[in-house]
Amino acid sequence: MKKFFRCFSHLQEVKDSHISFFRSILPSTSIETEDLSTYTSDWLKVHKGSSKLVLKPTTTDQVSEILKYCNLERLGLVPQSGNTSQVGGAVPVQNEIILSMKNLNKILDLDDIQGIVWCEAGVILENLMKFVGKKGWMIPLDLGSKGSCMIGGNVATNAGGLRYIRYGSLNGNVLGLEVVIPSGEILSDLKALRKDNTGLNLKQLFIGSEGILGVITKVALLLPPKPSSMQLAFLGCTSYEKVVKALTSAKASLGEILSAFEFIDSQTMEIILKRIPRTRYPLASPHNFYILIETSGSHSESDKEKMEHFLESAVESNLITDGVVAQDTSQSENFWRIREGGLLALRQEAVDLHQFDFSLRIPEMYNFVEVVREKVGNAGKVTAYGHVGDGNLHMYVLGDGKNNLENLIYPFLYEEIERRNGSISAEHGIGLFKQGLIGYTKSETNIKYMKAVKDVFDPRGIMNPFKIF
Repeated sequence: MKKFFRCFSHLQEVKDSHISFFRSILPSTSIETEDLSTYTSDWLKVHKGSSKLVLKPTTTDQVSEILKYCNLERLGLVPQSGNTSQVGGAVPVQNEIILSMKNLNKILDLDDIQGIVWCEAGVILENLMKFVGKKGWMIPLDLGSKGSCMIGGNVATNAGGLRYIRYGSLNGNVLGLEVVIPSGEILSDLKALRKDNTGLNLKQLFIGSEGILGVITKVALLLPPKPSSMQLAFLGCTSYEKVVKALTSAKASLGEILSAFEFIDSQTMEIILKRIPRTRYPLASPHNFYILIETSGSHSESDKEKMEHFLESAVESNLITDGVVAQDTSQSENFWRIREGGLLALRQEAVDLHQFDFSLRIPEMYNFVEVVREKVGNAGKVTAYGHVGDGNLHMYVLGDGKNNLENLIYPFLYEEIERRNGSISAEHGIGLFKQGLIGYTKSETNIKYMKAVKDVFDPRGIMNPFKIF
């Protein structure tokens, strides 16, 4: 979808005098001015912008000095973590300064009694997972991009992920934040108290704010205990209706140990097996839909009994027609490789790929896909998978470059989501790709007050220009 951006005339171009100032407060290793392509393009190479300067601070005080100066000089600033956004949320557009968080990467402390970890915003999610895992805890978030994404970016986008059905959103798991706002002031609330009913909860404004209010520099995160018993099953279904009924049955049979419930349609599965190395088809025959279901608990025998009861009931009720429970690490890795390989496989398959991250009522999710499939017709292929347990649909329209898919699907897709009272972004955010489209999900009154909050923290409009609104 093509976008045309107005020039932010209130922002200044980066000049040599500005760079000289930054050299006076940062070491040379924290400043880059040449070959910035890895910073100005997202990891998918879809959203590309321009910048003359990357700053890589190592302390909160340095971040404060940078923001204060940029605010004074009206210099646009783009906070950037692992740059794994799928909506261009961390790429510059018109030569904004990039504020890379990669050097703010220390794990600061762990409370082994309460299960709370404190860390800087630039800690890579996978590194944090490994650190707390060795102590008997786990991060309540798991993403396919965990080897690159950073916890500050996860919080700024309120990332959802594979185990949302069990652990919920970061809104409920972040206990404290340290944030630098454009004035250079530091808002710090890292006491990480489970209960603190004193005034407005300011940290919630920054969770999911996509960097338009300030820069998250430190995070305090609540940790669930690491499960000692995990099971993973790969199942085949004949219809989406049976996928939904299987979800209802799983919630009733598995209860608190249900930690993931994912679905994949046959079109996506075919492409994943074709494109992703070392993937093996888990079942005996093809199916229209597939379910990946995970349980996490602390009593192995009891958990196995629950899974067996669920599977037996699902087979007897004709909800699933085939299935296999992973017997070893190799099988588990294959199951997850299939699920996490969707985006990469589809990108390799299509010349022209349009990807979407919608939230809908669970019973309606695949009906929406079918409506889009009918609209696209022979001009392209429509595939889908997602976190069916929380109503999060990842849908893709694949083209060969010979047909103008844009005219077919825009704004039809967003109008259909609005008609169904869904959300145009379940977990990826608005970013650059969906900039200006938030009105399909939020009312004019809601948007007015969102902009009012933006004006309170960032009255000069320097933070992540061109994003969201």
